[in-house]
This record gives sequence, C-alpha cells and structure tokens, in this order.
Amino acid sequence: MIKVLILSTFAHSGGAAIAASRLMDALNATGEVCATMLCRKNLALSFWKEKWGGVPFLLERLGIFIANGFTKKNLFAIDIANCGDDITQTKEYKEADVIHIHWINQGFISLNTIRKIQNSGKKIVWTMHDQWPLTAVCHYSGDCEQYQVSCSACPMITLKHVGDMVFAKKMLMYSARDITFVTCSKWLKGMAKQGALGHNQHIVSIPNTLDTTIFCPQERVITREILHLPTDKKLILFGCQNINDERKGFKYLLEALQSYAKKHTIAQLGVVLVGGNAANMQGLLPENIEVYAMGVVTDVRKMSALYAAVDAFVTPSLQDNLPNTIMEAMACGTPCVGFDVGGIPEMIDHEVNGYVAKYRDADDLAKGLCYVLDENKAPSLSQAAREKVMREYNGDVVARKYIDIYNQK
Repeated sequence: MIKVLILSTFAHSGGAAIAASRLMDALNATGEVCATMLCRKNLALSFWKEKWGGVPFLLERLGIFIANGFTKKNLFAIDIANCGDDITQTKEYKEADVIHIHWINQGFISLNTIRKIQNSGKKIVWTMHDQWPLTAVCHYSGDCEQYQVSCSACPMITLKHVGDMVFAKKMLMYSARDITFVTCSKWLKGMAKQGALGHNQHIVSIPNTLDTTIFCPQERVITREILHLPTDKKLILFGCQNINDERKGFKYLLEALQSYAKKHTIAQLGVVLVGGNAANMQGLLPENIEVYAMGVVTDVRKMSALYAAVDAFVTPSLQDNLPNTIMEAMACGTPCVGFDVGGIPEMIDHEVNGYVAKYRDADDLAKGLCYVLDENKAPSLSQAAREKVMREYNGDVVARKYIDIYNQK
C-alpha cells in the first residue's frame, strides 16, 4: 500500500485546505492508499503557533513588510517562503513514500525544506491551488505577464531583488524536474505552461473532489423550512468572506441585481448571503430585494442544505481556479452562474447546467440569473449539474487519477 503524506498549511480553513482534506478521504476510501495530512496545527507547541504560525510566519511577514518599504502592501497577497517548519524530522514524513504538497504558504513549508525533500529521493507531487508554485511571489498574477519571462519586474514587491531571489531559487529547484505538478483546472495548467518556471515541467490537470453523499439534492421546501427561508420566493445564493477583495467581483453582482430589477418583478426574489461580511452586504443590495444573511457557515451539512434550498448559486469572481463552491452547488443539483474566466467555464457548461456570462459584463450576469431561474429550464439544469459532478468530480474518479501518478516511476 502506498503511503502518502499530504502537506497543507491548514486542515479545513480555505478552499485549498478543504480540497486537500477531501482528497485524503477519497484516497483512503480506495483501500489502495494510506494517506495522512500534516498541517501547521500538527506541529504546534502553543495556541499562538497553531493559530498564527509562530516564528516562521512572523519572520516571513516581517521580510515582506521590509521588502515593501515598511508598509502592509501585499502583506498577504505574496509569499517568499524564506521560513518554515522542517517537517522532514517528523514520523509522518519518514514513513511516507510520496510527499504530496498542496497550499503550504504563510510560514509552513519553506523552499529550503522542499529542496531537502527533493534530496531525499522521495516522490513529490505538488497540487497547485493558485499560481504561486510557478511564479516568484504572487498567488495570482492578474494582468501581469512577467512570470512568462522572469518575474524580474514584479509589481507586487518594492525591493525587486527579493522577488528575483525567490524566482532564482525556484528555477534551481525545478531544474531537477523531479516534481509532478497538478493543476485543478485546465486554465491554470495553461497559465503554468506559459511561465518561465513551468514550461519544461511535468504538469497534469486533475480536478478537486468532494463527498457527493453529503453534497446532494434535497427536498427544497422541507430544507427551506428547516433553514427558515421563504418557500414562495426564487432564491439565489452568494458567498464571500471579503467583499472588498476586487477578485470576488461583488460590485458586478450588485450591478447585475440592479439590471435584473429593471426588467423583472423582483418582489419574489431573495438573496441568501453566506460569509463574514454577510451583514455588510445586506445593506448594499437593492432595497426591494429580500436578503437573508446566514453569516459564517462551517457545518458542511448545513452548507449542503443551503445549496439545495436555493434556485441558483452565483459567483461573480474575476479570477479563480476551480471553485469548490461551484462544485458543491452543482452536486446539490443547483445551477450556477459565473463569468467566463479561470476554471469556471470548465465546470459550468453554458446553458446546459448553468450559465457562463461574458467577463465583467453585469448585464449578461443578470441575463444568466434570469436563464437559470426559468421554471421551464430548472429541472434539466439541475439534473445536468448533478450528473456532471458524479461523472467528473466523484471521489473515486479523482483519487484513481492521483494513484496513477503515485505509481509512475
């Protein structure tokens, strides 16, 4: 049996951590792999270390703070991986045949530790949840294309030589070509292949997975009654932890709802909000749209019920990889609406299981909401959404693709 050690800064906080945890469960369910996960909290000697990362986290943030002229600019938008825990001394590491890296930033694993893993001869698989593994310091390059050359003029860091040093260290590491990179979307694979660090690397695309016995269709009326949601309205769901993050595209949702309101009677439309900013979002939406703020939802079964209770899920993100939220909603039979960007059009099949709107086009986003809320189209959209998840994102399907990689010499 193959012993796999999954490395992730967090166990359940954030999309990348959730994806890593779900993959571990899917791998173990096959009976062919013994997968364990090592996170920052496993190495914690104190609450401060567990929650905030301790000295490695502090030293890395300090390095970024100094490199950006003693300002908080991009303090959490970039990582230089100069500090981290030496996980090679742990029992879990020593027993593993395969080291499977996921999102390991914010002072958990340094580039020096990854180099040490390389020198050990253990097989390394690295699942990319954003662009950071194959750029100098950023997680999302946005409109910048410097990563395709050398990242030498990185706009996200003031002291350019710091970015240059990180880029050079990665270039040296990857010259061994002993890491199999996995992207969760074909879009990210294409971006990685275009980069100076990635064009000669072995990169494959495998989607994330989820438990389709938890995220599944449910009786809508009963579910709404349990959640204290109205049974006589069309409901759309939107979730966001930070509405001020431009990448999340909240302003386009506002414009889309305003556009929708001009053309339709919206007395029967409600918006269900999930996230830490739910209360703040509530005051920004059009007055004549009923809002139901659910706050932060950490219980996966409650989240599944919310997906199943609504008529549509909308994600106006301007840059995203392969959002777990879309996969979760589709597994519950809920059609999704999102922009034609990143990995989103790989998940949503336009007018088959949802609607893919033109990039940054709020009017088309509104058109998409209208399309999926059409009672005549809803049943077929719902069925197609669930079928796609079962066909492409089912745990066993995804796990076996990874096992194939583990077995490659």
